Amino acid sequence: MNTKTKKITPAVEVEEEEAYKDAPEETVTFKLSHFYSVLVVLAFAAGILVGYIAWGFTTPAAAATAPSAAAQQQPAGAVAEAPATQEPQFVRYDIPTEGYPSIGADDAKIVIVEFSDFQCPYCRRFHEETYQSLLDAYPGQIRFVYRNLPLPPSMHPDAMSAAVASLCANDQNAYWEYHEKLFSSKTLGEKIYLQYAADLGLNIEAFGACLTSGKHDDFIQKDMDFSSKLGVQSTPTFFVNGLALVGAQPLASFQQLIDKELAGEIP
Repeated sequence: MNTKTKKITPAVEVEEEEAYKDAPEETVTFKLSHFYSVLVVLAFAAGILVGYIAWGFTTPAAAATAPSAAAQQQPAGAVAEAPATQEPQFVRYDIPTEGYPSIGADDAKIVIVEFSDFQCPYCRRFHEETYQSLLDAYPGQIRFVYRNLPLPPSMHPDAMSAAVASLCANDQNAYWEYHEKLFSSKTLGEKIYLQYAADLGLNIEAFGACLTSGKHDDFIQKDMDFSSKLGVQSTPTFFVNGLALVGAQPLASFQQLIDKELAGEIP
């Protein structure tokens, strides 16, 4: 059967009828608008089919077991973030506190260990905005322990010497007073260290000799090595009864964790 074909160009419907009114019976003709309608229907049907196939290959089990990107990138020691349908997963680390500068009762229910750097602006922010408020919120219930994690000299050139100065003050039973002065200072260095020692009435000769003796270098290095093995990658990092809290967190973040711990809600 011979079938005539004609090129169809966009036109109004009346012109299309005129063009095909004399065509032989065996010629198949249709309006341009009908052609477009058929294409739309076919495209819609194809979309439904593709969606059905894709949905069928994404099983609920696969969706439930696929780890989130946030979970994979969670800092070491941090409280793991879980889906809303699951209970949060907590990891408790064993953080030694014996022999490190601390404030608060030895039998306090909450022990907070801070790995920090005296030249770190975020550590200073925590000290200025949260530290005292945190102690005041739980009177007699917190023992706060400070451990040194001075960042490399290329980042914080005075962090190591400030850590040494704090321990030299500790030798004269003035650690926390000196700790306060270091975090209240915007500049550090030997001149500043000696001035703070004088302000606190320390033995300047003994303090100055301590600064250059290197007697506390190994102690600080052991802190740094321990934090590295633990996976601590930034300052400040806190461990609340062994539960990690990373960064200069606001008071509310500490309270949320501490309240759960005091209520016995964390394994």
